[in-house]
Amino acid sequence: ADYVGDSFQLAGAAQAHPEAEAIVFCGVHFMAETADLLSRPGQAVILPNLAAGCSMADMADIDQVEECWEQLTDLFGDLDTPDADGLVPVVPVTYMNSSAAIKGFVGRHGGIVCTSSNARTVLEWAFARGRRVLFFPDQHLGRNTAKAMGVPVERMPMWNPRRPLGGSDAQTLADSRVILWHGFCSVHRRFTVDQIDKARIDHPGVRVIVHPECPMEVVDAADEAGSTDVIRRAIDAAVEPTTFAVGTE
Repeated sequence: ADYVGDSFQLAGAAQAHPEAEAIVFCGVHFMAETADLLSRPGQAVILPNLAAGCSMADMADIDQVEECWEQLTDLFGDLDTPDADGLVPVVPVTYMNSSAAIKGFVGRHGGIVCTSSNARTVLEWAFARGRRVLFFPDQHLGRNTAKAMGVPVERMPMWNPRRPLGGSDAQTLADSRVILWHGFCSVHRRFTVDQIDKARIDHPGVRVIVHPECPMEVVDAADEAGSTDVIRRAIDAAVEPTTFAVGTE
């Protein structure tokens, strides 16, 4: 390949070549969609395998998100209109690992798209504009990031799109700071604290680095958590031979 990187880096690489007639994107569907959104007129983004999908991105489809927004509107009123303090009731934030339709929804409602690298900065931006954040599709990235910012876990209820009010009650949602979508990466969820404990026994002094898409307990048990690029740079920057246990795809 000409470029290797995470979804954000590859989208940037594609955007940096306006002279290219075609961009062959060997990634999953949402990644190719993002590159296509950033491409110039006349450029073609080619996904060699149309079956390459992301289970997490598929856990928040546009119909479910629109229905969630309608229920929150019934609860809090017009979600796009600021109150006397200049804050809207809910700011939608979507992880880059989501469909173009979801990204478009966020844009229409004054929200923002984040990556695993800038999730904290994005949440700070959102908190400055709204009473609470609706974060999708990955619950773990939202929870881990907000917890590191001091948001109590009990103020981060889950929204299950298959249940009325996401499975919560009106008071819980009113008290919330971050409403987490019931989505996750099926790969990152497979990492456990027991695996970390075993790595520390088998390799004394091991440095454990995990991706923030891992469950909260795994992130808490690790030495560090960060994006794919953060993990790669940590390994590159190791000044002496070091044993790493990496929790990511």
